[in-house]
Amino acid sequence: GPRDCEQAMVNAATSLYLSYAPPYDWEAMLAFLGARAIPGVEVVSRQSYTRTIAIGDARGVLSVEPAADQRVHLSVRFPDPGALPAIVARVRRILDLSAEPRVIGAHLALDPRLAPLVAARPGLRVPGAWDGFELAVRAVLGQQITVAAATSLAGALVRAYGEMLPETSGTAEGPTRVFPTPERLENANIASLGMPRSRAATLSSLAAAVRADPAIFKPRGTLQEAVARLRSMSGVGEWTAQYIAMRELREPDAFPATDIGLLRAMADAGGRRPTPAQLLARAENWRPWRAYATLHLWTAEAHSRNSAPKLPPDRSRRAA
Repeated sequence: GPRDCEQAMVNAATSLYLSYAPPYDWEAMLAFLGARAIPGVEVVSRQSYTRTIAIGDARGVLSVEPAADQRVHLSVRFPDPGALPAIVARVRRILDLSAEPRVIGAHLALDPRLAPLVAARPGLRVPGAWDGFELAVRAVLGQQITVAAATSLAGALVRAYGEMLPETSGTAEGPTRVFPTPERLENANIASLGMPRSRAATLSSLAAAVRADPAIFKPRGTLQEAVARLRSMSGVGEWTAQYIAMRELREPDAFPATDIGLLRAMADAGGRRPTPAQLLARAENWRPWRAYATLHLWTAEAHSRNSAPKLPPDRSRRAA
């Protein structure tokens, strides 16, 4: 019957190849996504990124890995074939497949401080996000704590409020739950997971804001307007707003100038860090690609502190 047919759909993966303009820095992309992977929702290996997805009431899993000929192999298990174009568009955003790295790199390399970074990683991209609400929750959870601490909090949130995937679509080692919906989190007792009450209240109000305006994380207006709109949400400061603009709104010029990792990466030979105002002035020449400069500096800074690429230092934000 139709039910069996639907189950068969879920079990059969759809395979697609997506192209991009080379070069592409897979190592940095997977390191960035891996450092922030939400337990239960995302699984990142040395070669692939796998996650659960939800569109409307349908649930599924996608996985991407590098392929030959400047392409990405995308595998999707999802009960609604009509959702495929939307899924592909979101995957292109996560992996920043539409960027023109040679154009961006040539512009950033005009700054002698960025030139060696661009030469070292000419294919660096700005990692995007599957969903704006998920990204905002992850950013708020990470305020003033380490990446690892934020990751375990996100995992606890998913275990408590994330819906289990239908048996058929997950594999044994794959992700098992979808990220909690705004509806689920709006009235949940989030503070019980062990975070400051103010942080839990911020997440509840974030969920309420998304329910009131489902398009709140969709690009519209200028970068300034977008940042102002995001900052109108309780608990979302300048850093968090710029971070969301960079990764979800895909604003190539978004720039979290208060980020300690950026300030540390731009310190002079004597170790003196610029002020955020000085950094903003220096970054005028990087426009309209300040988000890409940010990723170059974060990546270089992470590599200089330890050889394992933990990108970027989430604890570096000011009280966002």
